[in-house]
Amino acid sequence: MASDFMVRNDSTFEAENIDLRRLLTQAGIDASRLLAQAGIEAAERDAAGKLQQLLLEELHHRVKNTLATVIAITSQTLRSAASMPQAQQAITSRLIALGRAHDLLLQKKWVSADLTDIVRAAIEPYEADGGGRIVVHGDTIEVAAAAVLPLAMALNELCTNALQYGALSNAEGRVEIAAALDEGAQRFKLTWTEKGGPPVEKPARHSFGSQLIERNLARVLHGDAHLRFERTGVVCEFDFPLASLRV
Repeated sequence: MASDFMVRNDSTFEAENIDLRRLLTQAGIDASRLLAQAGIEAAERDAAGKLQQLLLEELHHRVKNTLATVIAITSQTLRSAASMPQAQQAITSRLIALGRAHDLLLQKKWVSADLTDIVRAAIEPYEADGGGRIVVHGDTIEVAAAAVLPLAMALNELCTNALQYGALSNAEGRVEIAAALDEGAQRFKLTWTEKGGPPVEKPARHSFGSQLIERNLARVLHGDAHLRFERTGVVCEFDFPLASLRV
């Protein structure tokens, strides 16, 4: 019975299609072209719907990751801050740095960004007096989107600390950022060196900023990040496998 029912329906539909084509032809309309166009449009709508769904899923994923980062920044900062004004200032600085990193990724279509651009975006707010106190030199590479945010956040921590306590807290201090690419060893090193600031003393406790640099960044990029509080200035050395940085 089911088979007979389907046959009768197919016959009915075919008859209706023939009638439709005949009416269109009588009206001077190219039936085959019109039906083909309708099929293309339907395919395009289907493809557009699938693309929109993929974009929404990707947006949802990125928003969740960003919210998780904001929550971590806020909770960890409140936990380690000595006062509410200090916590507010630190949270604001970190969220602004996060926003700048997102702006850079948006400009680069969220694929990758040049290391020089990442560094410049991170240090720009701290060179409002015309620049020249932070010198950047060495090799550069294209950094994958997933590595841009942790690098930018780490550099922001170093800049903030230098402005409050280190080489950028007086008129004579300077910062040197040197990048070195070792293709043979498949490693990339970035060194932050402060000079000319006030004498440095190792802090009594491990701050959230230090944890963000030495633990979080190293964990995300599968490498090493070490802070040294030398008397002449803070030194931070990053050493990562190229595979963790590249697209």
